[in-house]
Amino acid sequence: MDTRNVTDFYKYWENDAIIADLDSKRNEFVVAVERVNGDFNFSTVIRNCNAFLARKVYRAGKRQYDKRGTVGTHHYEHVDYIDNIISLIDKYRAEGYRIVAIDNVGDSQDIRSYQWEPKSFMLFGEEGRGLSQEAIDMCDDIVYIPQFGSVRSLNLGTASGLAMYDYACKVLTPVLT
Repeated sequence: MDTRNVTDFYKYWENDAIIADLDSKRNEFVVAVERVNGDFNFSTVIRNCNAFLARKVYRAGKRQYDKRGTVGTHHYEHVDYIDNIISLIDKYRAEGYRIVAIDNVGDSQDIRSYQWEPKSFMLFGEEGRGLSQEAIDMCDDIVYIPQFGSVRSLNLGTASGLAMYDYACKVLTPVLT
């Protein structure tokens, strides 16, 4: 019996075969996080990347995290670790990606009216600490997720899922329908 957390379609496939199939379908967006300490939050980002088929996910800073929160999705995603977010932004900008910070700072624009480019580089920071000013200064756009309650921010896991869903609705849905 295959007890892995995979859809029925992938039951009994080898991990390498699942990765190869997912790689043939991945979307053009890339995700990066910086200034993140929470293992649960990073695990949730990885799960979200799997759900929306991100090309790759990067973490600036520490490499070790509690993988239990990914519920196995870390086996099927391309997770890489970097020391410097700035050089990564430069790399993806050179490849034609639009650099987009998701943060509720400064002149950020409402995500509901934001138009994603297919080749988008999404940059997230942890709730409270946010992104470094240096990273924000390098972004092409800054978008925020509006909220209607009493708190001013969402945790990284939740924000990343909402942003990836918004991307999927605006970039992928027209292609799929």
